[in-house]
Order: sequence, then C-alpha cells, then structure tokens
Amino acid sequence: MNLPQNFIPAMLITLFAGLSTAIGGGIAFIVKKDNLKALSVGLGFSAGVMVFVSFMDMLPEADKLLSINFPNNHDWLTFLGFIIGIVVAILIDYFLPDHIDTEEVLNPDDPTHYDHKITKIKRAGLFTAIAICVHNFPEGMATFFTTTQNITLGLSVGIAIAIHNIPEGIAVALPMYHVTGKKRYAMLYAALSGITEPIGALVGMFIFGLFLPQVLVGVLMAAVAGIMIYISFDTLLPLAKEYGDWHQSIVGIISGILVIWISLILIGG
Repeated sequence: MNLPQNFIPAMLITLFAGLSTAIGGGIAFIVKKDNLKALSVGLGFSAGVMVFVSFMDMLPEADKLLSINFPNNHDWLTFLGFIIGIVVAILIDYFLPDHIDTEEVLNPDDPTHYDHKITKIKRAGLFTAIAICVHNFPEGMATFFTTTQNITLGLSVGIAIAIHNIPEGIAVALPMYHVTGKKRYAMLYAALSGITEPIGALVGMFIFGLFLPQVLVGVLMAAVAGIMIYISFDTLLPLAKEYGDWHQSIVGIISGILVIWISLILIGG
C-alpha cells in the first residue's frame, strides 16, 4: 500500500494533537482552579475553528470531489457522509459516554463529595482515560485524513483538537494523582489517553487505503466534518460553559472563526 501524500506532516500534526493531553496533565498541577476558567475561551476557540472549517472548507471540498464522479447526486452523497459522521460520533457517545463531573474532578477532596467515596474517584480516572482513548480515535483519523488532503486545513483542525484535548488531560490526571499521590504517574496516564489519535490515523490509513474506493473519498471528508460538528456542540461548548461562563465561550468562538478565516485567506492567497 502506497503512503498517502503529506504522510509525515499528517502524522506529526496528529501526534501533536493527541499528546496535548499531556499538556493538560501538567496544567492540572501548576494552575489554580480559578485560572482554569481561561480554558473556556480556549474551548470556545476550538469549537469556532472546527465549526467554521467543517462548513466553509471540508463540506464544500467533499462536494467538489464527489461531483467529479457523481455529477447528478453529489450533494446527496455529501449529505449522507455528514450524517454518517454524526451517527458514528453518537454511537461512540452512547456506548461510552465521556461526560465528566467537572466539580468533582477539580475538587476530589471537597468534603461535599465524600459521600461518593474514594472508589468513585479511582473509577473516574480510569474510565475517563478509557473514554477519552475511544473518543480520540476518530479525532486522530479526522486530523490525519484532513492533513493528507490539505496541510493548512489539517493544521487548523490539529490545533483545534489539541486545545480541546487539554482539559481532557486535566480530567485524567487529577483523579489519578489523588489516588496514587504521584504526579508523574498521573501525567503518564494523561499522555497515554491521547496516544490513540496517531493510532487512529494509522488504522484509518490502512482501512481506507484497502477498502475505500478513491471516488468515495469525498464521503469520508463529509463524515469527518460531521464528527467535528458533533464534537463541537456535544463536548466543547458544554465543557467551555462549565469551566467559565457563556460570554467567555462566545469570545472564544468568535475569535476562533475570525482567526482561522484570516489565516486561510492569508495562506491560501
């Protein structure tokens, strides 16, 4: 099987996006809880980038690719790919939800939470890590595939996913730290929770390289857009509100849209 174009930068960007959970693991021990509200802007920024890129770049590009081989029904195939992506994301959420009790994670020693017992904190770290691993798998495929098609677009997606992986690293590291008492151990778990992104990239490359006809690449791109839209509205924006307030999230969303729009104009021009 031949390697896709832009293979090396695609893998590097995907690896960076995945291992940014380790950044969250580090932030968990050096930033006070009150300062975590700044993540609200970052999460909103990430959502703004992903929504803009999905609707303004990925879906039009998917439709353009499909129109070459399916001139009469390319629009329906683009729509179908988008729905497939959303359904895949919903199924992952249904079988392994990744919702995290933010207050309990950030304050596991708070007396108001002692009724939950230490066993729940132990389970929180382990199951949060497992859930994030599963959720990061399609994100890795999305980042990798997008970069192979367009490095600029892939870098934008990679940065957006990296920002949204930071609080995931925090959510894994803190419970593990309170169970083990070892920061290095907690940060290792945070880093490992993101390693499935480059693994997802390699598995996706193998599967699609063997089984996906080239004429249906546009469907895959539309599916990736669907996954990103679902992640934005189901995970990023609710979590942004938990870490800060809605006004901070809005600032992040608008900033993300404007920054990625300007960067695509400058680089594309």
